[in-house]
Amino acid sequence: MSALDPLPVATSPPKERVAYLDNARYWVMLLVVIGHSLTELVVMDSAKGVYTWIYSFHMPFFILISGYTARHYIGDFRQIRRIVSTLIVPYLLVETSLQLITKHYDGEPAHLMILSPQWLGWFLAALFLWRITTPIWRALKYPITTAIAISLLAGLIEIPNVLALPKVLGLLPFWVIGLHMNRELFLKLGDWRIRIASAVALVVSFVICQVFSQGWETRWLLWKDRYSEEPLNAGAWEGMMIRGELLLVGAVLTFATLSLIPRGRSITTVLGGRTFYCYLLHGFVIIWLDRQFELWDRLEPYGAVSVAGCIVVAVIMANLLMTKPVATVFRPLFEPKLTWLFREAEPPSVRVPASAVESPGTPHVKAP
Repeated sequence: MSALDPLPVATSPPKERVAYLDNARYWVMLLVVIGHSLTELVVMDSAKGVYTWIYSFHMPFFILISGYTARHYIGDFRQIRRIVSTLIVPYLLVETSLQLITKHYDGEPAHLMILSPQWLGWFLAALFLWRITTPIWRALKYPITTAIAISLLAGLIEIPNVLALPKVLGLLPFWVIGLHMNRELFLKLGDWRIRIASAVALVVSFVICQVFSQGWETRWLLWKDRYSEEPLNAGAWEGMMIRGELLLVGAVLTFATLSLIPRGRSITTVLGGRTFYCYLLHGFVIIWLDRQFELWDRLEPYGAVSVAGCIVVAVIMANLLMTKPVATVFRPLFEPKLTWLFREAEPPSVRVPASAVESPGTPHVKAP
């Protein structure tokens, strides 16, 4: 293939949205927004327990679902165009905007660091890297084992925050697990016995986080620090053991949550189809409320009441940002068609059936 040959056209058109996956996206997006709304209140015990519980599995959950939906990535024309329009363009817009806003209020970063995501942009950068490496993970003989080894070893060395590489490598196993999920495995999670065990696991883990999280270092849950640096201060083996435990907890709670996700269509299905806009926009609301009104500093004296209030407001905000008017307004910005940038896709060439190929002892057949 020469440099100017067309990329392969998608082998099949985009499939119809699956209600179960959109339901899952809806519930995980609520966790994302709630978690981010509690970040500034983690100094309070009443907030730290909820924050620790959410952060122990909400991103593993999100990443596994994202990996599953990207399992057929081969780099065809449609997929490449979509990566640019729904990952690269939104990343540049959101990361640049957020850094300019924080620079205005806080004076940091001193210089724009577009390739070093500071907050929300990390997930878009991670999706880009995970997606373009998907064919590798589909081809390896032991992909999940390899991904776990990479995650554990990544915490031993200093890795620059270029395109969120520390988090990309740390959370890699959940993406690879998602790539190797299938419909049958999701159906098995709906067994009533598994659902009962899942509910118990989620409730027990929530209680444990409420009771014991005060002495835990929440930076472990960000998946980006080297084991030996502040504030983790862990040796190599201790660091790998703790990260291994986090991988296990994240996987167990992710599958527990997936087991309880409703299968049928509902209002959460409709809203779950628009989580993309909620993810990209909720950070702007949080930063504006924090920097402009110092909202979280004002809420801190109210203790558990402020935590409950934050959760309620976060749920309301998330639902509003998943409504159709928001999607209509921001779709041209966050999902541009980019017809001016890409060449027209060419139809796939007609293949000659194997039976029509000339072979010794058979008469010549002209290819169609």
